[in-house]
Amino acid sequence: MTVLEHASETAAEAGTYDRDIEGVLDQLDRELVALTPVKTRIREISALLVVDRLRRDAGLTAGRPTLHMSFTGNPGTGKTTVAMRMADILHRLGYIERNHVVAVTRDDLVGQYVGHTAPKTKEVLKRAYGGVLFIDEAYYLYRPENERDYGVEAIEILLQVMENERERLVVILAGYKDRMDEFFRLNPGMSSRVAHHIDFPDYTIDELLAIARLMLQAESYAFTDDAEDAFRAYLERRVRQPRFAHARSVRNAIERARLRHANRVYGDMKDGHMPGRADLVRIEAQDILKSSVFDADTVN
Repeated sequence: MTVLEHASETAAEAGTYDRDIEGVLDQLDRELVALTPVKTRIREISALLVVDRLRRDAGLTAGRPTLHMSFTGNPGTGKTTVAMRMADILHRLGYIERNHVVAVTRDDLVGQYVGHTAPKTKEVLKRAYGGVLFIDEAYYLYRPENERDYGVEAIEILLQVMENERERLVVILAGYKDRMDEFFRLNPGMSSRVAHHIDFPDYTIDELLAIARLMLQAESYAFTDDAEDAFRAYLERRVRQPRFAHARSVRNAIERARLRHANRVYGDMKDGHMPGRADLVRIEAQDILKSSVFDADTVN
């Protein structure tokens, strides 16, 4: 093959990779509201992977980049969704065999008695090989206050795999930022194996409201103007309460609003009013304001 022919072939491959990856990134833009810093980092990593792939295709010396990652942020800020899209990108570029994410927590990896942890961890790894292993709240693997805790054994196995099986598996460690920082401080071997640290910021009220609109639209519902004002008031209260989980909590609130809407429409039917299309689509303020969030310091 001549130099010109090789250059032409490389250009064609570049176009294919670019279209494939841009399609995934566009999907991520549609799925996630805001999170501009996160999307920027994913685009930067994607660019690295595309160029690395082209260098290897061109016969240039290129060691496989370290792909293990850390995603930090509060619950419901998009970490799992981004992990799935990252797996898609890695698969399309040939860094993993399957577009496959295995999501686990400490309970899936750590046993309750001597000799139980290694088989559990290895079974999870067996399922994850060829794809991405997503470990949520990874800091729970390490409990320094308990010198007999079996989580250390799981960490040691993971360290070996992250170093020696990089061709077979990408590991993403996730959790609250402060706890993950402490986890890495106490486990420098783990920290040294993670190349990409991405922090997921909290959503603003406006962004949470935009997420709610998208969720409703996906199910062929819509807020009335009064209902949207009521949902904003709901969010302003809910974010100050315990166990708020951003997009996850928004989804739960929308599901409860749909339940109240259905009961309201059904009650009207029993009174002889058959719903029209608008009745079936419209979420009204009363479907939001009946939440106990507007009462005492309860969560509903």
